[in-house]
Amino acid sequence: MTQYAEVIGDPIRQSKSPVIHGFWIEKLGLDAEHRAALVPEGGLGEYLASRRGDNDWCGCNVTMPHKQAIIPLLDRLEPLAKRIGAVNTVVKAPDGKLVGRNTDVAGFLEPLAERLREQHYFRMGRVLGTGGAARAIVAGLVKEGFTLVLAGRNPDKARALLEELAPGGEHHTAPLDHFASATDFDFDDREGCCDLVVNASPLGMRGQQPLTFHWSHAPPGSIAYDIVTNPVDTAFLKSARAAGFETIDGLAMLIGQAAAAFTHFFGVEPPRGDDGELRERLLL
Repeated sequence: MTQYAEVIGDPIRQSKSPVIHGFWIEKLGLDAEHRAALVPEGGLGEYLASRRGDNDWCGCNVTMPHKQAIIPLLDRLEPLAKRIGAVNTVVKAPDGKLVGRNTDVAGFLEPLAERLREQHYFRMGRVLGTGGAARAIVAGLVKEGFTLVLAGRNPDKARALLEELAPGGEHHTAPLDHFASATDFDFDDREGCCDLVVNASPLGMRGQQPLTFHWSHAPPGSIAYDIVTNPVDTAFLKSARAAGFETIDGLAMLIGQAAAAFTHFFGVEPPRGDDGELRERLLL
């Protein structure tokens, strides 16, 4: 029988996960499939109940709005997913139990790996958003020694998130609209620093409100990183390049987190030497 995994969410038509996993399945010649399943809010219990007894189902990727809602429906969580409080991958264990994992941290950090191998005397990340993806990003950046400014529409929610995931750190919060207008702040010498500006929200996604960020808030040499994948080249990234900043698009994180999930699903590592071809396919 053909083994299969799925990506679940609502909406789901925009998901690129079936293309990514299908590409690797094709390259490896596996007898497997990766599908998309529309699961509306309130439908998680029914979905998981139907898959538990399906011997061919090996798990699912989890996207909006289910990354936190799915947790109480699972049998156990890996430690990282438990600490973050968000699940983006569910795997059926050999004993039939449903295990929640989080591969967003690994996926987010992957395109930064070379930069993070360098020594910096200070690392700062401005993270925009307080949802499930932001939780993983905050956890990953704190692990890598970043001081954070977490911005959200509700600063109290941002503060609670920092207190939960990064207690005791010298981190800060700000209302999201703080970054919408220009600032005349005079940044100090950034030699030896690593600065990130991350859109961890759905703002700027097709069908969502735009993200307004004035690049006078970004220190010289900052990297602009947008996790949105539809469109891939967002207005946020275009404006960052126009202001002279290096950019990383959402496909980098998407492919990275999918690679970790693929190994959990199918028991083999994906062929990462073909990432260039995969990106071309995703851009069609």
